[in-house]
Amino acid sequence: MSARLGTAWARRLVAVTAALGLAFALPSLAQRAAPHPGASRNIDAACKGVDPWSAKGWAVPAPPAHVYGGTWYVGTCGITSLLVETGAGLVLLDGGVPEAAPLVIANIRRLGFNPRQIRWILVSHEHWDHAGAVPEIQKLTGARIVAGPNQLSALSSGKASPDDPQLPFFAGHELPPLKVAQTLRDRQRLTVGDVSFVAVATPAHSPGSTSWYWKECEGGVCRTIAYADSVSTPAPDGFRFSDHPPRIRGIEAGLTAISAMPCDILITPHPAVSDLLPRLSGVKPLAQPGACLAYARTARETFTARIAAEKAK
Repeated sequence: MSARLGTAWARRLVAVTAALGLAFALPSLAQRAAPHPGASRNIDAACKGVDPWSAKGWAVPAPPAHVYGGTWYVGTCGITSLLVETGAGLVLLDGGVPEAAPLVIANIRRLGFNPRQIRWILVSHEHWDHAGAVPEIQKLTGARIVAGPNQLSALSSGKASPDDPQLPFFAGHELPPLKVAQTLRDRQRLTVGDVSFVAVATPAHSPGSTSWYWKECEGGVCRTIAYADSVSTPAPDGFRFSDHPPRIRGIEAGLTAISAMPCDILITPHPAVSDLLPRLSGVKPLAQPGACLAYARTARETFTARIAAEKAK
């Protein structure tokens, strides 16, 4: 039995025993799957001194790192990209800035995977700093792209939504049109082998923002990984959200959806937002109860203060 088939069988066994109310301890995924000696044990130290908020920092290479179960960090020091093992190939979530494409591919190889085994690419949102590497990665791997509930137009045209206040920031950073193989509805699942990815429309950061969650197991302990999209609401000087009620409703709906997501392990597109690198290195707890709720609450407080300031003027 291959390692991946063994993993698929083990996951199904966990589901069956859970349904029967039985306790069944399984070896960790690290024991069930092939070893990945290329993974860093201290990605936080490897990225020390890198400014995670600068475009330059977004393209600084980072070593790959283990997240949980069959999920791996393959992004840069400043932008998240995730690789997930399934019983039917690999799934990639985000690629980072265009310059990060070869870095992500190199990390996948460093873990011992063949990039040509990537079957699907999922995207958090349609901005160049997260989807910019996707066209090159798709060309190199032949993977199919899945659009979130409100992403199809932006991904297939390469043009951000005209309702996106950040549109002026993208001059010179337009995406090439992408061929989208499938579009998911809100809360619809993409099942690949033994892993189901749930798409959640969370249009807070951008109209097309999509968060994803899936389950991973280690040593008989299963956790939900929540790749919660960005919740910041940047806009050019002089832009008033108060003049755009539909955008306000989208932000509020997005934050509410993130608050309600299953969320044992929070991962964010900008790793610094969720202290992801220290958590992957064991400096801070990887699983944090209530992390998605706190993440959305902080963003709501910031946005509420902005609207109050707009009205005060």
